[in-house]
Amino acid sequence: MNSGWRWGQWAVASVVSVAGVGLVGCGRPAADEQRMSVVGSSTIAPLMGEIAKLHEVRHPGTRVDVQTGGSTRGVVDVRTGVAHVGMVSRALKPDEADLQRVLIARDGVGVIVHGSNPVKALSRDQVASVYRGAIRNWRELGGPDLPISVISKAEGRSTLEVFSGYFAVPYKEIKAQLVIGDNQQGIQAVAASPGAIGYVSIGSAEFEARQGTPIRLVAIDGQSASTAAVAAGTYAVVRELNLVFKPDAGPAVQALLATARSADAARVVEAQFFVTTKP
Repeated sequence: MNSGWRWGQWAVASVVSVAGVGLVGCGRPAADEQRMSVVGSSTIAPLMGEIAKLHEVRHPGTRVDVQTGGSTRGVVDVRTGVAHVGMVSRALKPDEADLQRVLIARDGVGVIVHGSNPVKALSRDQVASVYRGAIRNWRELGGPDLPISVISKAEGRSTLEVFSGYFAVPYKEIKAQLVIGDNQQGIQAVAASPGAIGYVSIGSAEFEARQGTPIRLVAIDGQSASTAAVAAGTYAVVRELNLVFKPDAGPAVQALLATARSADAARVVEAQFFVTTKP
């Protein structure tokens, strides 16, 4: 599989798009240039970075700037007109019915540990107990005599919402030693600490593990945490990857959404270790 845009590369491309916009602004703007802003989920951002590249090739003169900040920011920025499109890696809430959405992929939220950790499976209750601080050493879970370093996500991140909902651990009850923002930060933190535990996008974790990053996804209640399991419907902690927009979005936004649902974009979804959906 083509590694595509998985972390640093998409960020570089976004900077290039921003730089291009800046140069036009400082010089003589092209009369037909269309500038677009896409903001939100760090899970979707690498995928959207590649979709933006496809779209710019299809529509010369268009510049798409992709920025992260979390799913909540994606919703807020679209509502306030700061962004044209929001990236939201969860289902929309009832109070978000003022926005429309396009489903571009599905993903799972998985629990990860350091690659050297022999624990390969946990129960739902065990994970909840770890995050509440009731279990503090890996020996209580059949692992080494090693303190557990709990890594969680900041408020406003959809990965946190999905995790909290499934494991029934409200944000205020999580006893974390480290609070991070995006998936890559969580992966790096777990990879750097043999006693760490975290939760991230399954697609992101699979990609990094196959690149040699010392992390491993653990099974939950006997359910394998993998892209294949998400696709087969045999893994429970699954979420939508959505692009959201206002109902009155213009032709430029509609064209970008069409690119995001194209066959070319579907190939990028698979290369990014996410699960494709039918248009």
